[in-house]
Amino acid sequence: MQITLIAVGKIKEKYLRDAVAEYEKRLSRYGKLKIIEVADEKTPEDAGALQEEKIRGKEGERILKHLPEDAYVVTLEIEGKMLDSVQFSGKMEQLGVQGRSHICFIIGGSLGLGKEVRQRSDYALSFSKMTFPHQLMRVILLEQIYRAYRIQMNEPYHK
Repeated sequence: MQITLIAVGKIKEKYLRDAVAEYEKRLSRYGKLKIIEVADEKTPEDAGALQEEKIRGKEGERILKHLPEDAYVVTLEIEGKMLDSVQFSGKMEQLGVQGRSHICFIIGGSLGLGKEVRQRSDYALSFSKMTFPHQLMRVILLEQIYRAYRIQMNEPYHK
């Protein structure tokens, strides 16, 4: 299975970069992982709704440029469907059985995802109604992908 993760912004904190590197290493035994970072836009403090939508649109254009044609696209959205780890693992396994060999996860910037990216999404996934920093969300997502593979392979994982 090919996993592509497209994320807005770079990870600045070393401890988060280290965590991403650790999950990249762990995931390498299950398939190919590619992480693509696209530049984020600066958001002025007094940005209005129209300006925020333009920012999401610019970030969205960058995301869509890197989106593989053949990929099943999963966007991370607060309004998406919440799954537990076993259900998430089952969803990934089901996609493989259906012949989907490439899953692309998208993490937006601090303002979320633009409508063009949301329209291209095949599945909107939510981890919580809470808001997380998008850099931390990358680590959480990679951990859950790793856990999903462990569940599929009937390998032990921390519950």
